[in-house]
Amino acid sequence: MTANESEPKRTGNETMNRRLLITTGVLVAAATGGLAYSMAFGAERVVVGRDVPARSRVSIDQIDHGPWNALLEKYVDDDGRVDYATWLRTRDDVATLDRYLDHLSTASRTKRAAREARLAYWINVYNAVTVRGILREYPTKSIRNHTSVTGYNIWKHLLLPVDGERYSLEDVEHEILRKMDEPRIHFAIVCASVGCPRLWNQAYTADRLDEQLTANARNFFAQPRNFRVDGRTAHLSSILDWFGKDFGATNSRQLKAIAPYVPAEHRAAVARGRLDVKYLDYDWSLNAQ
Repeated sequence: MTANESEPKRTGNETMNRRLLITTGVLVAAATGGLAYSMAFGAERVVVGRDVPARSRVSIDQIDHGPWNALLEKYVDDDGRVDYATWLRTRDDVATLDRYLDHLSTASRTKRAAREARLAYWINVYNAVTVRGILREYPTKSIRNHTSVTGYNIWKHLLLPVDGERYSLEDVEHEILRKMDEPRIHFAIVCASVGCPRLWNQAYTADRLDEQLTANARNFFAQPRNFRVDGRTAHLSSILDWFGKDFGATNSRQLKAIAPYVPAEHRAAVARGRLDVKYLDYDWSLNAQ
């Protein structure tokens, strides 16, 4: 797919900053609404969070996800739909999200932390950075309108500083979370689309992580748009096509891996791993209320 070339309306200051950056075409930064902008080689970079000196970085065990949890409870319904419009109008809560992203940037990847805390942290990073990126673009109809091949791509150029590095959404998903050997992350990280798993209206936490991942995986497969069985054929979300190897090397192994999370009436057939597999169309429309 290609990005929509039309852009949403922006504030006068943001438009001015963007024009300045596009005109210069070099590494330049501008602070606007809690976001930092830069341009390099024709592609805009957007930095959320902040650079934190090494002496001020803490273990991921010490990161507090309470503010993110409160925002999710306020703006996300039980189906994972986000009230972006109200959130964007509520400046204090946009500022709260920016402070939370600043707090995420205080984490150290080298200090010892529990595996569950690291998983919860990076899932929350992915989801919170994505929401901030959508609020920046709102109103919009799809995240795919902001994934340009030649210009700004929200998955590549929306960056969070952590431990002296800047991580894109692609980095978080492919270089960190997928390497942690927990395929249920694919039912927890949300790219702001209807075809994604729901954005759960609670933050992921170390002490409840297994319970939370299981609950959201079951919710994901309970949706006909993500899973159904028709005779000898299992119709699966495209997520299982794109990331199937994270669940097993073959369709049979992948089916057995997801069997504990599918509706009870199909669990035995899926667990046998002998169904044919077809993949469902993915809905990239925005997960807005």
